[in-house]
Amino acid sequence: MLLGLLFLIDWGTGDLSWWRGALWVTLALLLFVVLFPARVSAGEGWLASRRLLRTRRVRTDVLMSVRCLDGVSRRLVLRDAFGDRVELDPQVLVNNPGLWFRLDEDARRASEAGFLMCGTTALRRVAERVDRETALSVFRASGLE
Repeated sequence: MLLGLLFLIDWGTGDLSWWRGALWVTLALLLFVVLFPARVSAGEGWLASRRLLRTRRVRTDVLMSVRCLDGVSRRLVLRDAFGDRVELDPQVLVNNPGLWFRLDEDARRASEAGFLMCGTTALRRVAERVDRETALSVFRASGLE
């Protein structure tokens, strides 16, 4: 929105040349690529994250590790026994309890089978966030907040 407004101001003042127009288009495309959200889907035994150009899929029934990376943005990294890896924002799981339920169920199965060696702490933290957000949603809906 702001880029469009700045482009229109630049065009309205008469200072817009072909190279400045190309620069505006490049900047808009760069922002689109960077801010394009990942689409996360899950099924029985798998979880996939689809970005703009690539889809990554991990087998959640044979999860080997789950790590929570804290940096500029918090990321959950899932790795399976076949070496596949998916990174996703834990907020996606908090906002979609169905996805979380599927991942938690498969992670428990992987843990019982002896595959999940590290990452139970990260999964427990996400579970606490999901439970807290669900409770707050119930309180908001009932008017008790």
